Amino acid sequence: MSKEILVPNIGDFSEVEVIEILVSPGDSVQAEDSLISVESDKASMEIPAPEAGVVKELKIALGDKVSEGSLILLLDPAGEAAEAAPAKSEAAPQAEPKAKAAPAPTPAHVAAKPAPAPVKQSPTAKIDEVSFSKAYASPAVRKFARELGVDLGQMDGSGRKGRITKEDVQNFVKRALSQPAGGGLGVAPMPEIDFSQWGEIEIKPLSKINKLTGQFLHRNWVTIPHVTQFDEADITDMETFRKQLAGDYKDKGIRITPLVFMMKAVVSALKEFPRFNSSLDATGENLILKNYYNVGIAVDTPDGLVVPVVQNVDRKSIVDLAVELGEISIKARDKKLKPSDMQGGSITISSLGGIGGTKFTPIVNAPEVAILGVSRSKMHPVWNGSEFEPRLMLPLSLSYDHRVIDGADGARFTTFLSRVLSDTRRLLL
Repeated sequence: MSKEILVPNIGDFSEVEVIEILVSPGDSVQAEDSLISVESDKASMEIPAPEAGVVKELKIALGDKVSEGSLILLLDPAGEAAEAAPAKSEAAPQAEPKAKAAPAPTPAHVAAKPAPAPVKQSPTAKIDEVSFSKAYASPAVRKFARELGVDLGQMDGSGRKGRITKEDVQNFVKRALSQPAGGGLGVAPMPEIDFSQWGEIEIKPLSKINKLTGQFLHRNWVTIPHVTQFDEADITDMETFRKQLAGDYKDKGIRITPLVFMMKAVVSALKEFPRFNSSLDATGENLILKNYYNVGIAVDTPDGLVVPVVQNVDRKSIVDLAVELGEISIKARDKKLKPSDMQGGSITISSLGGIGGTKFTPIVNAPEVAILGVSRSKMHPVWNGSEFEPRLMLPLSLSYDHRVIDGADGARFTTFLSRVLSDTRRLLL
């Protein structure tokens, strides 16, 4: 039998407004999962589910006034219907009435129709409901952001544990409105082109990750003055030791890759050059130096690039990092990473060594100020003072924010990093 879920005791508040509905019919919820958000003129709060079950029917809508005892929804308790119900997703705030979404276009060979002339929109006019719902912000801030048309999913919070504040929303709007047309470069927008006039075409929608990654990279590229420093590291001895270590742990199912050595070496370089372990504040006038060492690892997945962050690399051994790296790679490819798994990085490593290439120019993963690109290692003849000998050389590409780091420090960083990688004993220092 369905159970009526009522508004519990919410103190002295009555006739408070429903500003968010966080579930939909058919969603599976656990006890204490938030169902709705309400707000009075003094405070806002989220109403949790008293028990687990499947949402059968909503009995309220956005803008309704509720008090203690008001009916929120009908719930089929767990054990009766939960097993047959779909897994609960992060539900986006609903509007009333909710229009049925049109099905996404299926890739097919079609002739494209000429697109209508583009309509100029406010830089804060587009909201991605999925990323908006997952942003870490209070109901009051969510309501404020929605009124201004600000997508919270595109922001970084300055509050405790990255919580987005009202001031963050205001600053975001100010920065967006200060940008001229053309993505901040003052250039004309790309023209609409009917490519079907030259032959058969195929339309394939971008994945969600592709879209978000594209937005972030475009923002970082046009707002950060990039410089890339190239170098090489002699990893002959490191690779010999790595293979020995890999053999020792093969039977335990632990894969020791060169990347874990690079992570430790990068932390050594961050300690030597603290400016690389920093971020500019929202005003661009202050530098925030970090006393933690968290390394982001760019992971290639079928749906696009994601960057999970390995916490406290300085406190973990090579083997510990190998185990954790294997776990987060699986989570990334299985789409099980949480937003918190991809936050708080000091620097990012993008390794293409397993694919190929000699060097590339990675884009800084803001708010970090540097990113290390690693290409495929290759044997080269190296003069040792008396003869040429074969040495395994690893190409490095360090991109950095030139507002924070100058060219001399960029060269010093890669030189130091190369020296550490060439002699694994330095990782103990």
